[in-house]
Amino acid sequence: MVRVAVTGLGPVSSIGVGVSAFADALRSGRSGISRITSFDTSGFPFVKAGEVHGFRPGDHLSRLDPSRWGRSSLFAATAARLAAADGGLDPDRIDAGRAHAVIGTTSGESQVLEALTAQILAEGFAGQDPTLLAQLPANRLAHAVSEELGLAGESLTLATACSASNYAIGYGYDLLVAGEADVVFAGGADAVCRWAHAGFFRLGALTEHACAPFDRDRSGILTGEGGAVLMLETFEHARARGARIYAELLGYGLNCDAHHPVAPHAPSIADCIRLAHRNAGVKPEDVDYISAHGTGTPANDFVEGAAILEVFGPEPPPVSSIKSMIGHTMGAASGFGAIAGVLAIDRGFLPPTVNWEHPDEELPGLDPVPNVARDATVRVVQNDGFAFGGNNAIVMLGAVA
Repeated sequence: MVRVAVTGLGPVSSIGVGVSAFADALRSGRSGISRITSFDTSGFPFVKAGEVHGFRPGDHLSRLDPSRWGRSSLFAATAARLAAADGGLDPDRIDAGRAHAVIGTTSGESQVLEALTAQILAEGFAGQDPTLLAQLPANRLAHAVSEELGLAGESLTLATACSASNYAIGYGYDLLVAGEADVVFAGGADAVCRWAHAGFFRLGALTEHACAPFDRDRSGILTGEGGAVLMLETFEHARARGARIYAELLGYGLNCDAHHPVAPHAPSIADCIRLAHRNAGVKPEDVDYISAHGTGTPANDFVEGAAILEVFGPEPPPVSSIKSMIGHTMGAASGFGAIAGVLAIDRGFLPPTVNWEHPDEELPGLDPVPNVARDATVRVVQNDGFAFGGNNAIVMLGAVA
């Protein structure tokens, strides 16, 4: 059977760009939340998000002209370039036709869309900037990765919202196991934007200052942004070029319950967990850590926690949410969760859930790794990703024997 290796990590986040900075920030529990600068927040009572300040794609990219691409595409391309560098891969020395890019997103080029909308309102359709129009299609997120790295395999953008990165990782797994690829760059990207901020505010899902997943008094999400890409290879390809293998991608599980447009459904999430375990060949007792979806809304955290307790029983493995530090990065969220899970395996620590103060009596036995990272031996990680419409996706990662 073909085994899939994780050989490179590319985080571009509000708490750090690159593996070392991101890992150090996770271990220290550093928050990347600040006052929004991406758009005019006048009229909003809540004005904080996890923005990537000082993002300079030109410092990392070799082929793309940043002026021709939107922010989300530049997040994706930069994350992929970082993952290739981290994994010691020279894209010019591989079979380009067997190297693929699969990127998940929620909003695509959201900032480009908002700029075009402003132009239409001011001057009509004739006032639209052709340069911006060229940047708008969401498929450019994956295409940016392919063009930056010179890949000639599939270039696919998946728009399954907050679980999109896990869908992308699962798709990459299938390409590799089916023998259609040697290398896949998989993950997600999204940018902070006004309409998503407004939408979550109108839903009553936004919090004012701090996201506190699994806390009794949690009150909502903070939006975030960034790019998160994992470089996946077959073990054969990775070992032939002498690559370091961080972890093994054991498998994944997907389902879609369509139970409600926005409300999660605990029985379906529990089924997705079991499916992921079965496909990965693991049992609940094998799992050492759950990198949670953990948005910090009362309903989402309760449903995710209830599903975990249903599958694992009254003493589940530690469950933490890095959204407490970086905000909800939408299509990149489960990509960041997967990177955190790989680092937990490789570096032997559990990322904390910061801003946590009070246990939730409705979720007895849930250990959110409160506020301080914890040293641990981690062999198997479950990475959760759940989206509106019941699009559930869970990725399983394991230590290499």
